[in-house]
Amino acid sequence: MNFTRWSPRLPGTQRRAAARGTDHGISPAQRGEGSVPAARGEYGQQLEPLPDVPALEDFSAPEILGRLPALVALVYGTEHRIAYVNDAYAQAFGHRPAGSVAAEVCPELVELGLLPLMDQVLRSGKPRTVKSRRTQGGGSYTVTCLPAEWSGEHKDTEGVLVFAADVTDHAEAAERLRASERRHRETAVTLQRSLLPQELEQPDDLRFAATYLPGGTDAAVGGDWYDVITLGAGRTALVIGDVMGRGVRAAAVMGQLRTAVRAYARLDLPPHEVLQLLDGLAAEIDASQIATCVYAVHDPNEGRLVYASAGHLPILVRDEDGTVRRAAEPTGPPLGTGGWLHTSGMIDLPPGSTAVLYTDGLVERRREDIDEGMAALERALAGATGTPQVVCDRLIRSLGVTADHDDDVAVLVIQHPTRTGGDAELFHNAALDLLGGIEAAPRARAFASGVLASWRFSPELHDLGVLAASELVANSLQHGVPPMGLRLRRTDRRLIIEVTDGDDHLPRRRRAESEDEAGRGISIVATIASSWGSRRTPGGGKAVWCEFALPQ
Repeated sequence: MNFTRWSPRLPGTQRRAAARGTDHGISPAQRGEGSVPAARGEYGQQLEPLPDVPALEDFSAPEILGRLPALVALVYGTEHRIAYVNDAYAQAFGHRPAGSVAAEVCPELVELGLLPLMDQVLRSGKPRTVKSRRTQGGGSYTVTCLPAEWSGEHKDTEGVLVFAADVTDHAEAAERLRASERRHRETAVTLQRSLLPQELEQPDDLRFAATYLPGGTDAAVGGDWYDVITLGAGRTALVIGDVMGRGVRAAAVMGQLRTAVRAYARLDLPPHEVLQLLDGLAAEIDASQIATCVYAVHDPNEGRLVYASAGHLPILVRDEDGTVRRAAEPTGPPLGTGGWLHTSGMIDLPPGSTAVLYTDGLVERRREDIDEGMAALERALAGATGTPQVVCDRLIRSLGVTADHDDDVAVLVIQHPTRTGGDAELFHNAALDLLGGIEAAPRARAFASGVLASWRFSPELHDLGVLAASELVANSLQHGVPPMGLRLRRTDRRLIIEVTDGDDHLPRRRRAESEDEAGRGISIVATIASSWGSRRTPGGGKAVWCEFALPQ
């Protein structure tokens, strides 16, 4: 627009010009100024006045609309009769005769769902837009419907201008991106599930169930994991953890940590020492990744969980009467942060109780304090009864976890069942304190023989059990220090023999030469037993054990 032509009509323009002429005693004509100032070039030369700017009405609207690459259609009346379609529309969908009803001759409007939208535009007089709608022909369009009014003799007639942009290329690119994200997600989920236990180990004294649920389609897979590891002598390790982050990388780090936990568990170390080793390993795997973890060990002889936590949510235990307890401190920082000495804590797990280990996806919600989620979980656990799998499913339903959940969830439920009747007859314990001296070995043999006979084992298993107890006691008398003890334990699946003493040097199996007079005790035990092992005890000293599988 030629703003020079309109400048004299701007407020104050003439008054400012008159003021300048009065101040200097020079008329506007003498300065070459008039009501319309002359246009001057960069170096002061006078330019020709610009021609008049044409008005919008001077252009041919049908010609402009006809040349638009976008699809344009104009309909009128409540029946949406065709008034006009441009060349791009006719090329895309074919010619549409004027005056015909759009619902009858324009199937593309039906496929795009525009007829209800056009009704809304007529009623409200406001434009409406729909994005990336697909037709049966495969094309995708973003469509805007604008209210239109006729001028002239048809000024009371209302219509709708349909303006459609072909976004097929963008829609196909977006679909390829979504397909790629789905494949990436499926890969991560497959990797995640393949790294989790395919079947939980079921020790003699506990019952387990676990569930892993990936986040919804809009949430990338995380690094949640759980595990159950039998340690021998009836002891069981329980693990749950969460690698911060999303996608395949988090799942891969999770897999490495889970493998490391199983390896460290075989060393039968205290929980805080296992986390101490994991802390250093996590920093070596990926310094930018941190993870939370709880590692707990259940010993049936003690009836409790000994645990250590690295930044993870507390263990919950439901007693038989419905009371819910939280595992107290200590809780250290997440794995991978370094510079922290982890410590172990304890929580009772008596018969009839249920423990729950879980990740933050179960209790954490956006715009809610995590304490509210913890309180909701405690209420749900207080009323949860039945098998571990029933309890697990109930907790997930009660906390509102669905397929569209925004975070992945892992839950591990542990039950210590109460045994009564005939089932209780299959579980027995017997212990003997050994004072040392030459009478300790025959006393231990006599004790083991009497106990195994009362448990009505077969003669073969009886003799093997007495032999194993004799060798373990002899090894302890030769290499250990008081106090010493012998414990016999039977379950429905195995016989366990364990000897403790005050020395913390762990025995190892070695090959004895033909001329050696000693060194064959552990080899004999390893040969006749199903498995054997040793560990250091928390108060100092060690425990050496062996197991015999009972015939089914």
